[in-house]
Amino acid sequence: MPRNRTLSDEQLLDMVLGLIHAEGPDAATFGAVAKASGLSGSTLVQRFGTKAAMLRAALLRAWDRLDAETARLAQSVPKTHAGAIALLTGLSRDYGDDAVSYADGLLLLREDLRDPALRARGSAWGTTLADALDQCLSPEGTRLSRLMLSQWQGCLLWWGFEPAGSIEDYVRDELRCFLETAGGGKLTF
Repeated sequence: MPRNRTLSDEQLLDMVLGLIHAEGPDAATFGAVAKASGLSGSTLVQRFGTKAAMLRAALLRAWDRLDAETARLAQSVPKTHAGAIALLTGLSRDYGDDAVSYADGLLLLREDLRDPALRARGSAWGTTLADALDQCLSPEGTRLSRLMLSQWQGCLLWWGFEPAGSIEDYVRDELRCFLETAGGGKLTF
């Protein structure tokens, strides 16, 4: 196979992310990425230095994508309880459509929690997401937003154990129940 000399960093990191999603973070070796990209291992070493740096760069790219999708969804949903649910339901689409895909995605969470730079990105994203929910849930405010984020992550986990129906339907139903319970009444939307 001829060597590809024109891969941008973004294209290359997307290939690394594809490999990570298909086989897990440990599979993202210089050899595997070289094979997938057509670049030499030495070129990858020149670009990234270490496997850990390559993995970090790929996961930072994933965070960039998630930040962009979060901003897009936050701008597009109505500033209502239904909008809060739509925001989190929309973000749930990337978790996969079966329990195995969801479980494989948790391997990325392991990497995010291990690396201080990635952990900081997760923390910043949580703040951004809570702020977006605040706009939908006012006047209840920040406390309800953080509780809703915890409920969302919990219901994703429970869906992984009991994957009946689509993840989006499950998240929507669980978050509606949560807001009805937290707000003390039936939501109408």
